[in-house]
Amino acid sequence: MPKLAIKGGAPVREKPFTTWPLYDEREKELLLEALESREWGRMNGKMNDTFEEKFSQFQRVKHTTAVCNGTVALRIALFAAGVGPGDEVILPSYTFVATATSVIEANAIPIMADIEIDTFNIDPESVEQLITDRTKAIMPVHFGGAPADMDRIREIARRHNLVVIEDAAQAQGSEWQGTRVGAIGDVGTFSFQLSKNMTSGEGGALVTGDNNMHEKIRSFYNCGRKPGHPWYFHFEISSNLRLSEFQAAVLIAQLEREEENLAKRIENAKYLDELLSKIEGIEPIIYPEQVKSSYYLYIFKYDKGGFGDLSKERFVEALNAEGIPVMPGYPFPLYRQPLFVEGRYWQKNCPFSCQFYGRDVDYSKIYHPKAEQACEMGLWLPNFVLLGERKDVEDVAEAILKVQRFFGEV
Repeated sequence: MPKLAIKGGAPVREKPFTTWPLYDEREKELLLEALESREWGRMNGKMNDTFEEKFSQFQRVKHTTAVCNGTVALRIALFAAGVGPGDEVILPSYTFVATATSVIEANAIPIMADIEIDTFNIDPESVEQLITDRTKAIMPVHFGGAPADMDRIREIARRHNLVVIEDAAQAQGSEWQGTRVGAIGDVGTFSFQLSKNMTSGEGGALVTGDNNMHEKIRSFYNCGRKPGHPWYFHFEISSNLRLSEFQAAVLIAQLEREEENLAKRIENAKYLDELLSKIEGIEPIIYPEQVKSSYYLYIFKYDKGGFGDLSKERFVEALNAEGIPVMPGYPFPLYRQPLFVEGRYWQKNCPFSCQFYGRDVDYSKIYHPKAEQACEMGLWLPNFVLLGERKDVEDVAEAILKVQRFFGEV
């Protein structure tokens, strides 16, 4: 009889992990309050105001603006930072595509840096090598919820007079050297899309301690309006990028329990670090002391040599069959996405053909060894795996050991 579930054996786990997304009576209470108020839009309701105030307190930053999603938040941040035609923005090649496409939407050029294999975050050394007289900003991504090396990023930015835009889409509550992300650079952006640690299905936010930048953000997300002027006065080419009162109501409830959930994820992640560190062929990413991750993802590296040369893809299939929702991660770095390889940009090749730029960028010639290695070895566990009890975490290690023991069946 086969032992592995992928071959018909009994799985390690039939019970699902924590059901996602989380909600309770508090979400229902606030949603009903928003509904019955009949003030469903951001401009006349109170839920957005309340959430922005509470999220500022949570992230320990002066200003928060809630917007319709995290991608839009990046676009607004680029506008507020003055990024535009002829500018370059340095970002990691191991990230979601929106980090780069938001730069193109700003009519600027994404320049991709390699990552540090120990953290899967942007490598400051790679950043420094890419700076030109066209560089306007650095956009570190706090991948999986773990902050990038913000000391070195800020030092590089100061030396070259660059703006720092933190892509903190996955990092609500994360800290670098005791400071919560978003408050470290000039502006930070967050996502509340369905899979994020805090979610309203869709949604996003920007945070900043800079009053001038905050004013620009508030104008751009609200059709170019400015405070103190009549409703039909518009000062910028922008759009309606506001968040609904219903989503803000959900986020208030989500935020109220996030400190507790954050502590739970960290506790379980540390325990899983201990368990996986003992398994040959498995290397958990263990962050340095100055990093406090939100653990949107629990990331570990897979070496097929410890599993009889079993491919990563087949390893994932085997673990999934055992009831462990492990994900294979990105199939390749950002520069190998079809849109960059095939040059699928705006009409007439904008912004690359812009008269203010005049430089060829051939993404097909980029090769980042560490980003490639991360795609070959990196595996992700979703946040809800870390929201259960110790037995849930133990099941992850047990399933990996089972696949290792019986890899010949696969």
